[in-house]
Amino acid sequence: MTDVDWAAGAWTNEPAQVDRDGSALRVTAQEGSDAWRTTSYGFVHASEHALLTDFAQDSAMEVTFRLDFTDQFDQAGLFVRVDDATWTKAGVEFSDGVESLGAVVTRGMSDCSLSPVPEWGGRDVVIRGSRSENALTIRARVDDEAWRLVREG
Repeated sequence: MTDVDWAAGAWTNEPAQVDRDGSALRVTAQEGSDAWRTTSYGFVHASEHALLTDFAQDSAMEVTFRLDFTDQFDQAGLFVRVDDATWTKAGVEFSDGVESLGAVVTRGMSDCSLSPVPEWGGRDVVIRGSRSENALTIRARVDDEAWRLVREG
């Protein structure tokens, strides 16, 4: 897999702060930022801080982060965007006091799935998105454990 320089990407919305340390990037979100469309709540949020770059057909993209979340709805992972109403975000979110692995798939309306992974706390998480033909497959793992299928769409 080829590393992509952080500078090659463009933010969907500028975060409150971005610190670069070698190949690592630490992002501080604007309070209340999120990506969500309509489902159940009726609102649309398009204030996420996604660093986007080209995602070639028949390729994969990975992001690695240390899972050390403390606040409700803290999250990190991949964001794959087709347009304003068609996108997927997948990763780990801190919700109701527990780390949960999941994905939000949006085609006009958002569809969310979460599965608790409290044993992942304090560890390095890798989220991988693989693009093949018209499919996006999301897998995740911690450290060198086996990949877990998160979502295929």
